[in-house]
Amino acid sequence: MTSTPTEDPTSPPGATTPTGPSGRMLTLLMAVTVLAALAAVASVQWCRANGWSDPGQHIHMCYSDFSLLFTERGLADGRFPFVDSVPEDQIMEYPVLIAVVAGLTSMLVPGTGHGPERTLMFFDINMLLVIACWFAVVVITALSAGRRRRDALMVALAPGIILTISVNWDMWAVFLGGFALLLWGRSRPVWAGVLIGLGTAMKLYPLFFLGAILVLCVRTGRIRSAAAVAAAATVTWLVVNVPFMLTAFEQWSLFYVFSSEREVSFSSMWLAFQWTGLDGSDFSTLQNGLFLLCCLGIAWLGWAAPTRPRTAQLCFLIVASFILLGKVYSPQFVMWLIPLLVLARPRVTAFVVWQAAEVLHWASVWLMSAKITSGGEFGAGHPGVEIFYGTGIVLHMATLIWLMVLVVREILRPELDVVRAEGHHPAYDPLAGITSGRDDRFVVPGLGSRRSMTLRW
Repeated sequence: MTSTPTEDPTSPPGATTPTGPSGRMLTLLMAVTVLAALAAVASVQWCRANGWSDPGQHIHMCYSDFSLLFTERGLADGRFPFVDSVPEDQIMEYPVLIAVVAGLTSMLVPGTGHGPERTLMFFDINMLLVIACWFAVVVITALSAGRRRRDALMVALAPGIILTISVNWDMWAVFLGGFALLLWGRSRPVWAGVLIGLGTAMKLYPLFFLGAILVLCVRTGRIRSAAAVAAAATVTWLVVNVPFMLTAFEQWSLFYVFSSEREVSFSSMWLAFQWTGLDGSDFSTLQNGLFLLCCLGIAWLGWAAPTRPRTAQLCFLIVASFILLGKVYSPQFVMWLIPLLVLARPRVTAFVVWQAAEVLHWASVWLMSAKITSGGEFGAGHPGVEIFYGTGIVLHMATLIWLMVLVVREILRPELDVVRAEGHHPAYDPLAGITSGRDDRFVVPGLGSRRSMTLRW
């Protein structure tokens, strides 16, 4: 049995008072996540036993930025990112909070030097912390899912998390972003903004949640609430970043310069256009321009749909658009989408098909990496690795586009949305927060909605 929200007589129609998962459901979620975490550890055991060296770590599909950056970004020498001076080739090419987490965890590793024991210790510490974030994300998803607490089992068992959680620190951002959405759904806009600011200081993509919140606040006439979230996010991001901007601007700015200028890399759709001779900056311009158009289209959908979309649906569409148009799709980026899809469209069959495609893509990336890092010796003499890699990219993109189409269809036809079917209200949204039950104030024509333009501050 799972607990269910109850109707709050003091709230607008359709609003609910959220409750937590029952003790039995919480125990099940934690037990399943423990088993999945053990599988995640087992998947990288070859590297834990033999070290992270090329091409072995790619052949055995256990590569991790934890071990690489510990030895190549001054962490093993006791240098704290963005605080201590390092050679130009040792600057951390990540946002501030990832650098801080890496620096703090490196201080927990006893001894000195670049030895394999210290590298393994650094890896294990960070692996333990991202698994802890994973546990938190499972609980947050259950709390965010309204009456469908059991849907969080998909996050607990997702192959995309099991296989990629150890690649980088992305699960930290997934945790912060998910926590932000939960607080928004609990009508805590300022605290939601604080978590979005922290998440953006870890990875860029939680920033896109502001777009979904803005669209829904405009539609319901709660612009002040959107402004409160945005202001809190901005102030939090500045509090975290400004000290490093002032004291180590070159190190701090590398992430933004690198992101703008980097060449097209693994699994990007732009690999098909490299023949044009465009450089990394040119592709950044194309990427950003098309992403802006996608965001405008999603905003129009949010304002024109006959029934107000759910928060998770819009967040999923925005983040998925960013991933599809990016200059690189690292295998761990799948973790950004898993909780969002579970909240936006908790259909097991589609989820399994998508995860199967992502597993194939994950394997194809590491085999291609093995061929590159082995100087062509791995898979030499035949094009099988390249064909497999190309197939992985196509399936990753095709299944993600398919999911986006399904989400759009359920926005336009809410009777197909299983979340709203269980909510017993046509506009039910467990993450609606302060917009719950409010009448539409701003609706644009185009999809059968009745036009309304009573926009107020």
